[in-house]
Amino acid sequence: MSRALHRVIVVGHRGMLGRAWCQLLQQKAIAHRGVDIDELDVTNPRKVATISGYDTIINCTGWTNVDGAEDYEAEATKLNGDAVGYLAARAKAIGAALVHYSTDYVFDGRAASPYPIDHPRDPINAYGRSKAVGELQLQEADCDHLLIRTSWLYAPWGNNFVLTMLQLTKEKDALKVVNDQRGRPTSAQHLASVSLQLLQQGESGIFHVTDGGQCTWYEFTRKIAELAGHDCDIQPCTSAQFPRPAKRPAYSVLDLSRTEAVVGQMPEWKSNLKRVLNHRDAEDTEEGRNHG
Repeated sequence: MSRALHRVIVVGHRGMLGRAWCQLLQQKAIAHRGVDIDELDVTNPRKVATISGYDTIINCTGWTNVDGAEDYEAEATKLNGDAVGYLAARAKAIGAALVHYSTDYVFDGRAASPYPIDHPRDPINAYGRSKAVGELQLQEADCDHLLIRTSWLYAPWGNNFVLTMLQLTKEKDALKVVNDQRGRPTSAQHLASVSLQLLQQGESGIFHVTDGGQCTWYEFTRKIAELAGHDCDIQPCTSAQFPRPAKRPAYSVLDLSRTEAVVGQMPEWKSNLKRVLNHRDAEDTEEGRNHG
């Protein structure tokens, strides 16, 4: 059964994914409002209880500092866990559908084949634990919801791996990048588009949405530099050579079969990356015209 969208609220609209959602809803002429933490503190249940008059809540908020969560797990859990419960309870109270995003980091990284949607959660870092709490809170609230897990999110805007590597491969002659962590990159614009399709088609429950294919961070970086025409000597290294406060899963490829059965095959990550870089170039050109 299809699900109609008449009034949508995008919570966390200034972030990578929130911005992609708002652009998409604008293009589709779907009435929507974007709010951020300064307007709606989702960690405060009294504030969340003021949400009304919407048929759909898109939750694009979240603690995304993976390493920072190691020192501030309680704060990360408040935003990635408890706030999800508040939004889910409110969605149920007003009869709205809730779209919430989780992560490949809820899994342990020890698999050898893509993680199905029902694989047991076993996070290996504080960020993953905080996101797992959010998943549980959402499922226990029993509201109409889509729980969408994704990974390696990037966009033409915001702070993300692609934009960081674009800058580094432009500025540096040589670079070392981790080659023993494998996953699926995800364009925020692609993620928003597939999420909307699932929502409108009346789907509910857990779905995995990423770009198609898989790669390591090293392979991802080489393609970024290649598409940008940057002449940087990029060399592979191990996670042990590049220690971080939070342990990263070695293998976090999400199984896409349930999603692809509904909306078709996911575009390959190299194609989506090229599209995002072209979008960024177009935005830069337009900005140059406006300031010329």
